Amino acid sequence: MRAVSEADERAIIDRYARHVSPTFVRLLGVLGFGRVFVRAEGVHLYDSRGRRYLDALAGFGSANLGHHPPALFEAIRAQLDAKEPGILHAGPSQSAARLGEALARATGSKLEVSLLALSGAEAVDTAMKLARAATGRRGFVSCEGGYHGLDLGVLSVMGNKRIRGPFEPLLEHCARVPFGDDAALERALAKHEPAALILEPVMGEGGAVLPPKGYLERARQLCDRHGTLLVFDEVQTGMGRTGTLFAFEREGVTPDVLVVGKALGGGVVPVSAALTTRALYERAFGSMDRFDVHGSTYAGYALGSAVACAMLESCANPSLLENVCAQGRALVDGLSSRVGQHPMVRSVRGAGLMVAVELGSPREGLWQRMMAPIVDNVAEKVLGQWLCVKLLEAGVVAQPATQRWNVLKLTPPLTIDRSHVRELVDSVGAILDEYPDPVRVLRDAGLRVGEQLTRGGAFR
Repeated sequence: MRAVSEADERAIIDRYARHVSPTFVRLLGVLGFGRVFVRAEGVHLYDSRGRRYLDALAGFGSANLGHHPPALFEAIRAQLDAKEPGILHAGPSQSAARLGEALARATGSKLEVSLLALSGAEAVDTAMKLARAATGRRGFVSCEGGYHGLDLGVLSVMGNKRIRGPFEPLLEHCARVPFGDDAALERALAKHEPAALILEPVMGEGGAVLPPKGYLERARQLCDRHGTLLVFDEVQTGMGRTGTLFAFEREGVTPDVLVVGKALGGGVVPVSAALTTRALYERAFGSMDRFDVHGSTYAGYALGSAVACAMLESCANPSLLENVCAQGRALVDGLSSRVGQHPMVRSVRGAGLMVAVELGSPREGLWQRMMAPIVDNVAEKVLGQWLCVKLLEAGVVAQPATQRWNVLKLTPPLTIDRSHVRELVDSVGAILDEYPDPVRVLRDAGLRVGEQLTRGGAFR
């Protein structure tokens, strides 16, 4: 691949800083973390200087089939050749109808009505509107550390105060409980009588946290007891990410509303949906004077629907799901063996190819225990991000969980093979070998920040 000239690279950075996100470009410059990625193919990214990177982020779990998968582009070409109306609200759209049928079939047909949307946040917001309209209740219960998008409505169920804070007051009657805490959940449902409980079957941005055994089933039972709808947000966990098409299949618990997004569009087009039962749809939107109280112009657009149908077919392929399970186990086992005994590694965990390495202060020794609260506070802000800086320099793109910066979250394309797993394990292991304690992390990160300040916060 021919590299982009330095002048063209600088122009891209300057335009982005001027017209899109000045703060983001400045932030990348604090640690010299910047790269301009100009090409993507399969499981790899390529920057403007021709360097190749293993992508362990995959568009925050959007590019489940890797970058530019042939099946999706065949679907795009076929859709464009068909010259079907791209947006149509004057009659039934054949592409939207195919997608709705495919989603119902993929979830076992109980969730047979799809409210189509574009982003995950929009689909969660749709689920919240549906719950209010169907139950006549106002409130919601969600989990501390949960992540459901950044739109104004869904921020009300955001589990992170830092992100909610600038926009409060938000919706009233919203409560948050610790993920996996049955007693806290029952108290919240009984006290608040919410319209819906909104859960991620596996918490994504909260740090790839798996639910305790039986928790989802108990949540189902508690919701039924208290007349609360159960909403599963599978924007990150759906489309094969955890080794089944949807994560709720792992425990056999079916929600009242299922939210899907991100990988539904394959990292190519924006498309999402909130799936529900016909009975709930009828209660919420079934009357003639309510049929149009929810919707959006691009909901169910033809191109996005065609891509989503192709994604559903590809992600339900047994061989792909087998690969997710096999490579996910290999990644967790490999990391556990390579870094599991590292003094700063608290745990290695995962579900399919959503894998986490949780970092923190060493717990051995009196001094370490005394300093643990201070070090953990620093680790929360520095450790995971510094590890990702070093991974980038080693040719791996990754990020910490956005709600827990001391957790390295690995969500590579589902098409990775054993050689990519070994590369990830070796890269993480080699970097942690350099840092047996947090002091060295703070030293090196501090030196880098100092160097960057003297360079005026240079992008890279």
